[in-house]
Amino acid sequence: MTTRSPWRIGITMASTVAISYTICALGYALMPERGIDFLNALFHGLDFRKLAAPAPFTLMTFVYPLVVLVVWGFAVGALFGWLHSALHGDRARA
Repeated sequence: MTTRSPWRIGITMASTVAISYTICALGYALMPERGIDFLNALFHGLDFRKLAAPAPFTLMTFVYPLVVLVVWGFAVGALFGWLHSALHGDRARA
C-alpha cells in the first residue's frame, strides 16, 4: 500500500468541502424553499423553516462559511492522513 501525505489528504478534503459547499450554496441561493425542504428530509423531518433568516444571500454569507469549512476540512483531512499512517505503521511523507 502506498503512503499518502497528510498534507495532500488535507488539501483533497478541503477541496472536496469547498466544491460541495459551493454547489449547496448555489442551490440554496437559487431555490431557498427547496433547500429548506432538502435539509428537512436530510435531518429526518427537523423543521429548518423556523431557523430561516429573512436576511438576503450575499457574497459575505457565502465566503465566510466557505473559508471556515475549507480550513476545517484541511485540518480534518490532514489529521486523518496522519492518524491513518500512524495506525498502519506507514511513514508519512510531507
